[in-house]
Amino acid sequence: MSVSGLNRIEKKAAFSLASVFGVRMLGLFMILPVFAIYGEQLTGYSPIWLGLAIGAYGLTQALLQIPMGILSDKYGRKPVILAGLVVFLIGSIVAAMSDTIYGVVLGRAIQGMGAIASAILALAADLSREEQRPKVMATIGMFIGLSFTFAMILGPIVADAFGLSGLFWFTGLLTTFAMAMIQFMVPNSVNKAPRGDNVALPEQITRLIRHPQLSRLNWGVFILHMTLTACFITLPKQFVASGLSLEDHWQIYLPTLLGSFFLMVPFMIFAIKKQKEKPMFSAAITLLAIALFLLWLLPSGFWSLVLSVVLFFTAFNYLEATMPSILSRIAPAGVKGSAMGIYSSSQFLGAFVGGILGGFIASQYGEQTIFLVMTIVTVIWLGLSFGMQSLKKSKSFSFATNITCEEEADKMADQLINMPGVIEATLVHTEAVAYLKVDVKTVDLLAIKALLQS
Repeated sequence: MSVSGLNRIEKKAAFSLASVFGVRMLGLFMILPVFAIYGEQLTGYSPIWLGLAIGAYGLTQALLQIPMGILSDKYGRKPVILAGLVVFLIGSIVAAMSDTIYGVVLGRAIQGMGAIASAILALAADLSREEQRPKVMATIGMFIGLSFTFAMILGPIVADAFGLSGLFWFTGLLTTFAMAMIQFMVPNSVNKAPRGDNVALPEQITRLIRHPQLSRLNWGVFILHMTLTACFITLPKQFVASGLSLEDHWQIYLPTLLGSFFLMVPFMIFAIKKQKEKPMFSAAITLLAIALFLLWLLPSGFWSLVLSVVLFFTAFNYLEATMPSILSRIAPAGVKGSAMGIYSSSQFLGAFVGGILGGFIASQYGEQTIFLVMTIVTVIWLGLSFGMQSLKKSKSFSFATNITCEEEADKMADQLINMPGVIEATLVHTEAVAYLKVDVKTVDLLAIKALLQS
């Protein structure tokens, strides 16, 4: 079996799970570019209920993300993922059949209850070897990014052709395809990755929430998605006011999003090669604040809107792509699953708060004020980012051990931490697993394996 590339099962798992994740996120995101316009046609419309409809899924996602991961550890990945997709399908049908904004809010909240992200990532870890796992996770991450891009393009096209209810029926159709893929394309789990690598452990949650470096990332992704959701309460209206009809909005989103991807890639390469990730991270937050300030300052011109949106998505995509990588390097050895669970919950909670806050600001102070408030919040995030520590180049590994008691685990951990290149070592004797965070340039993995096997 080759260790240099993905094997057949890993390729199949990477593509199918990434497709399921992407399809589901596509269904959640497609409402963003159109609901500010179509939502006005629903009975009971108000700016606050508009914000609730856009962000309602975030609250239920945030509350159920970690519990669903734990359930998948107990009852199996596939059953929990299929159950979550069924719930998501029910939510799509409820929203599609509603002619009031209250029904759409309910449907979106039910959609969010199908919180399967952690279970999908856990299954991806189960179906991949340690040395190939980053490639599988990167594939899933790429599909998530693509789903957002396609959502911005497809949303206006589908809504123009079939209306708002058609958008939700289309989401339901995509969900049935995702269910078929889980059942017939995704391989059954052939090995079990260590729990701490991929599933949130309840006993770790409180300690990780208080972690000073991780908390900065959690607050960061909260603010990032709060800003995104709040801005889309008014951004589609801004384009319509500038003379661009809704069915043509994809002509803006497509080049804008593609342009932002091309702009962010050189910055990512520079940050990694020159080890300037922390300064570039702060620079991206600064660019986000500038884009939001321009959206507030220059509301009426078409080209000023285009410029501001390009800057916004350049910063957004850079931050969205780099923060999970930073988190994996900051998270203590052996608790990456718990750290990612908190991070994901913060992300979805930010989407919910953005909808509520954006709707409230629009109703009380006018829609244009949303951009000013989000600018201020982003500047606060910029201040928090200055307290981040410089990142060390590291990689996490997990190894099976024969150690079954705490005393032996403590002795082995002491030996491991004194080996060249080992930054952190955590042994969990109840799982017979050693979690290591290492400097890949100086570590001797063969020596570590020999020590653990001895």
